[in-house]
Amino acid sequence: MGPINYKHLYYFWQVAKQGSIVKASQSLSITPQTISGQISLLEDRLGHELFIRVGRKLALSDTGHIAMRYAEEIFGLGKELNDVLRGSVTTGSSEFIVSAASALPKTIVHKIIQPCLTLAPNFYLRCKEGPVQSILAELAIHEVDVVLSDTPVGSEFSIKAYNHHLGNSPISFFASPALAKCYAQGFPNSLNGAPVLLPTQQYAVRQLFDTWAEKRAIVPIIAGEFDDSALMKSFGQSGLGIFFMPSTITEEVCHSFDVVCLGTVDELTQQFYAISAERKIKHPAIATIVDGARDELFK
Repeated sequence: MGPINYKHLYYFWQVAKQGSIVKASQSLSITPQTISGQISLLEDRLGHELFIRVGRKLALSDTGHIAMRYAEEIFGLGKELNDVLRGSVTTGSSEFIVSAASALPKTIVHKIIQPCLTLAPNFYLRCKEGPVQSILAELAIHEVDVVLSDTPVGSEFSIKAYNHHLGNSPISFFASPALAKCYAQGFPNSLNGAPVLLPTQQYAVRQLFDTWAEKRAIVPIIAGEFDDSALMKSFGQSGLGIFFMPSTITEEVCHSFDVVCLGTVDELTQQFYAISAERKIKHPAIATIVDGARDELFK
């Protein structure tokens, strides 16, 4: 089964909520034939029927009930599509919603967002985080303004979104003082056989690390894998294993977690992206964070 098209899933969700294709088409201002065709494509992709006909009505199949639970989680029951520009003068406040991939260091996320906080006196910021696929689904239905990630959106995500490259940073490795005494000498070859803490495979920087380690014939002992960077740093602070972070925040990591920097690997570079629903950036807050990251944080 290939990647799910979130537009197809959204149409399914609307039909399931409205109870019929006709009602959903009226709500969405789309022809019933279009919605029916999109749901058929989703059923083909899943390999199962999502609806069964009971008289003149549609009812969810067993697979449909499962899909509906996931759709509710992704799209949020009762939430509207925010297709209008938030932050207009009439709203009384400038709301800006950012969703960041869980594995991004929180310090990096803060530094990226910081420049836009002075845009307006009544600026209202909402920050969310989660797995890349979930937060991109929210972007697809305009529930967030921008997604921050180290993985650019590609065809595998089946959504219309655009990557704005913010910059990149070499990777530095950190360890508790006790571990640093054992593995600082001979770095980075000392990572061979050393306990390490890594992001999960969904993140591009993990895949880069695996490729780099294989090239160098470095075979570490994976002591833990994490979706959340803050949790990984906390376990690193406790001495469970060596972990890596972008070198641009080396000082903050060492100070906040009382760890030692073993060294930096310039061959390993983590990329950072702001992903928006528009190719041309129109939202002033997005433009500000893109310019600020390129001019200051990753210069």
